[in-house]
Amino acid sequence: MPISFPLFLSFWNKMQGLSTPDVHFRIAGWLEARWEKGDRQLLLMAFRSCGKSTLVGLFCAWLFFKDPNLRILVLAADLQLALKMVRNVKRIIERHPLTAHLKPEKIDQWGNERFTLNRPLELRDPSMLARGISANITGSRADIVICDDVEVPNTCDTVNKREDLRDRLSEIDYVLVPGGTQLYVGTPHTYFTIYAKTPRKETGEETIFLNGFKRLKVPILDEQGKSVWPDRFSLSDIERMKAHTGPNKFNSQMMLEPVNIAQGRLNPEHLCFYEDELSFRQVQGQTQWFLCGKRITGASAWWDPSFGKKGGDGSVLACLFVDEQGQFYLHRLLYLTVAPDDEKDEATQQCEAVARMLKSLYIPSLSLEINGIGRFLPSILRKTLTTQKARVRVNEISQTRPKALRILEAFDAVLAARALYVHKSVQKTPFIMEMQEWQPDAGGSHDDGLDAVAGALSQNPVRFGGGGGGQQSYKAKTVL
Repeated sequence: MPISFPLFLSFWNKMQGLSTPDVHFRIAGWLEARWEKGDRQLLLMAFRSCGKSTLVGLFCAWLFFKDPNLRILVLAADLQLALKMVRNVKRIIERHPLTAHLKPEKIDQWGNERFTLNRPLELRDPSMLARGISANITGSRADIVICDDVEVPNTCDTVNKREDLRDRLSEIDYVLVPGGTQLYVGTPHTYFTIYAKTPRKETGEETIFLNGFKRLKVPILDEQGKSVWPDRFSLSDIERMKAHTGPNKFNSQMMLEPVNIAQGRLNPEHLCFYEDELSFRQVQGQTQWFLCGKRITGASAWWDPSFGKKGGDGSVLACLFVDEQGQFYLHRLLYLTVAPDDEKDEATQQCEAVARMLKSLYIPSLSLEINGIGRFLPSILRKTLTTQKARVRVNEISQTRPKALRILEAFDAVLAARALYVHKSVQKTPFIMEMQEWQPDAGGSHDDGLDAVAGALSQNPVRFGGGGGGQQSYKAKTVL
């Protein structure tokens, strides 16, 4: 008798000692219905950690069970992602009682990147082939092309990358046999996503990229606000996830709503202000640090350097502390300036100011952005730190992602949770105005302070060391 895909799936899960959640039955039923109806342009969007790639792997194995002559090409953002699906399908074919007979006898037909099943027809192309989206697929032929997470931040976070992704995906038409199937599987990572349901007029788009594709969209919450997989994701788990990732990322990856960064806003009303200064005391022979009555467990600092005229605000140092509850304290934000009549050069003047600040706050580590003029600063800064006897480790960071994305992602979660505390001294800097006036897509806007704070927020805070002896003991625990 015919074996449905939901039955094939359920049988496999029982073999693994697993139950099959309703959300998986829903996706499996949709995939089978579309296939049997002859729909050959499909888009499956399901929330992160839903298991959609595993389900699609099982779908491929079921299709091979029905027709071992099929040829499937898996495209992903990189080869390693594509290989994961191919390996998953191999494992299923080997172990599923309905497909075990398809495993070839020759070991050279059973590779990690490609494999060829026992099949009636002699075909030039393998049964399944894995490729990264940037690979050359000219000359390949496939009955089915699976585009598994081809859109990720590394393939869509700039205009050029988005255009390149679309160009490469257009090559599928030359690989797919007439009447072949395209199945896209993923989540949106940009407002200008390939999965958009409406054209993005801002880019001159007249029709959506996946025009005519049948769609299934499975967000983590249904229309009644209930979890679609309550056994694994309770409502409290989902709320914690939203608080941790921030509303923008949650809406994008879990609710499948493309986020328009142009609508991003940073609301200063979500900041908490304080006046306390950093203090320390000895507890059982160890130095412990405190702010606002909370024990401070770590610190991070970020310097985004720039050279400009006197009074310029392009070079900014952000110094941040974190407490045991994971709340952040923006303790100092230094907009560096230089004196043109000083006999010291601009780089030395700025390095000295940075070293003084880091030393005064006992910060053990600094991340220095080395894009542009920052490339020659690390050696000067290290020399200055040594001269001032400030034991600070300098980490050189090269930024590749767009600044607006970095800022939005860094601030989104902490502002939503009201977990960013700001010292009163920061109110005297341009930082609050930058938040109020921030327009991500507006060229020439002032965001140097935002960028520095975003950098500090994005780093894992370096934990403070213990030991006796007060401040000197603490300083001895830091590393150059």
